[in-house]
Amino acid sequence: MASPNSTSRDYVALATQYARDVVAGTIPACKWVKLACERQLKDLKRRGFAYHFDPDKASRICRFIELLPHIKGEWAGRPIQLEPWQMFILTCVFGWVDAAGNRRFKTAYTEIPRKNAKSTLSSGVGLYMLTADGEGGPEVYSAATTKDQAKIVWQDAHRMAQKAKGLGARFGVQTSAHSIYTTDGGTFKALARDQGGNLDGLNVHCGIIDELHAHKTREVWDVIETATGARAQPLLWGITTAGFNRSGICYEQRTYVTKVLQGVATDEEYFGIIWTLDDEDVWTDTTVWAKANPNWGISVKPEDIARKARKAQEMAAAQNNFLTKHLNVWVNADTAWMDMKAWEDCADKELTLDRFAGDEVWIALDLASKLDVAAKVYIFKREDTYYLIPRFYLPEAAAENPDASHYAGWSTEGYLELTEGNVTDQATIEEELRDDASRFTVVSMGYDPWQATYLATRLAGEGLPVKEYRNTVQNMSEPMKQLEMLVKSGKLVHDGNPMMTWMISNVVAHTDAKENIYPRKEQPQNKIDGPVAAIMALGEIISTEQESGSVYNEDGRGFLSF
Repeated sequence: MASPNSTSRDYVALATQYARDVVAGTIPACKWVKLACERQLKDLKRRGFAYHFDPDKASRICRFIELLPHIKGEWAGRPIQLEPWQMFILTCVFGWVDAAGNRRFKTAYTEIPRKNAKSTLSSGVGLYMLTADGEGGPEVYSAATTKDQAKIVWQDAHRMAQKAKGLGARFGVQTSAHSIYTTDGGTFKALARDQGGNLDGLNVHCGIIDELHAHKTREVWDVIETATGARAQPLLWGITTAGFNRSGICYEQRTYVTKVLQGVATDEEYFGIIWTLDDEDVWTDTTVWAKANPNWGISVKPEDIARKARKAQEMAAAQNNFLTKHLNVWVNADTAWMDMKAWEDCADKELTLDRFAGDEVWIALDLASKLDVAAKVYIFKREDTYYLIPRFYLPEAAAENPDASHYAGWSTEGYLELTEGNVTDQATIEEELRDDASRFTVVSMGYDPWQATYLATRLAGEGLPVKEYRNTVQNMSEPMKQLEMLVKSGKLVHDGNPMMTWMISNVVAHTDAKENIYPRKEQPQNKIDGPVAAIMALGEIISTEQESGSVYNEDGRGFLSF
């Protein structure tokens, strides 16, 4: 790596101007970014402060990172060019020192949406801490709960180290399959809880924790923080997008940052900044998106965000993902799934099974508990329109419960069949399935083995096309998304069964870290058996059409082209 040269930019001046522009409102920013900038500007004016700002140290980290190459995307191979907001973070974290010249900030928390180059920034910080921070035998770790997550930042740094001209000659940097290391004993490794073994016994100079929101426990954070005690100027670098878990370590740190920025808590060794929307902002307002994305128009493409925002407006299940990943807004994991107006618009109360005599049909069963509602859903398909008709069953004894009076009403109106006794009579359902096989061309009868194995075994023995369909996230996510899209596009017709409509309104979409969704209910009494069976039936159709190759239409995009 070449030595810093005279053509380097004035990073401190650019960072300070960024802070001034944010405070003045010239650069759009939320309250937390403004408070972080105000904190820096006020600290620069403090007298008798235990720390002082060293412009050379503040600039050195920036010069170092700008000598590293981009390793992904359209800028791959070109030297990194820092933006003023990145300079602001780096000059703040690395520029403040105490009387002995040791860094003021021991912890840095940055919360920022995706596509704002956070992994690139973190990789550069890791390599700097390994090579140029003046620490003997530094141990640098990219730490996470899983190996895959821990390796994201480390792999970027690994590729940078391999491609950076002169880095090996200047600092003795070498790489192996699982480590970046230096001739003076420094190491940079990925560290994951799921790799087994004991995480204790570390002597951490720098711990980089990417996507802290994904950590279900505080274990990794605490281990890294504790392991920095033997170093004079360690750095715990946490960088993340927003998430769902407000009881986890990430939201705990976020809350602490907001208290420090507001002056409610005093911690001179903790740096924090959060890019997000303000409470009064409406997320659909295109003018506020830049507030949450400091790399707006650079690595964050406005047209890409607009496209994803349209999807989030059209699909309730996509809103949480858009808010957390692209606007850095913390939300609940479970949100209302279906657009009920669109669902009601799909109703045809004249729709009956008689209309489909002899047609192909996909049937799914959600038998749940023998003491509770059981559901059977038929889905027929004619050209590109899907027709959904549900059937519900409940033991008479359950319907007599004073808290379940709605069931009695639906039974009277013919929307719910009550079976004798205090448990669901599966024999009734079994006999109806045999009748279905005589009336329609049954392609598949899907069932969850949790409650229906005995029934399915008997029917399979008679030659009926029963098919096990386990209610896993992998099996449920795609058909759940497709069902919502069919409703939104008006390509699904249902019979207006009010019990089904009630159940549809009860469904909340739980989103996991991989953007899969899964149907859940907020309260035990909020039944969702019908929607679960409908998702299963649609999943059977998708499976059938994938096997035959007809799931894709002419443009190759299948359902995604709706």
